[in-house]
Amino acid sequence: MVFHKHMELTVDNLAAEWFKDEVGMRPNWGIRIKTKIYSSSPIDPGIGIGIESAEADSPIAFFRADNGISFFIEEQDAWYFKEYDLHIVYDKTRNEPAYQFIKDGKIFE
Repeated sequence: MVFHKHMELTVDNLAAEWFKDEVGMRPNWGIRIKTKIYSSSPIDPGIGIGIESAEADSPIAFFRADNGISFFIEEQDAWYFKEYDLHIVYDKTRNEPAYQFIKDGKIFE
């Protein structure tokens, strides 16, 4: 079941480079953005975002960065993102990606 027909997933260039440098990936695999229990996010206090290097199966959202890395969210995680878009940006103060959930033009981070 897909809750968000046209979910937008974007990753800025600095964040994409961080993933390239920090996450080990097999050839032709990408970065799967998924749900992670016992974590938190601005849209759910008990579930957050996890990442893994994986091959896309049934993505509901897909983004290919300028450096060639693919990022995707699988259909099985559609329930979590509901009507939110996800923008991944590089946080220079923390030296890691930050996840921005966007709904109706409002950013939750």
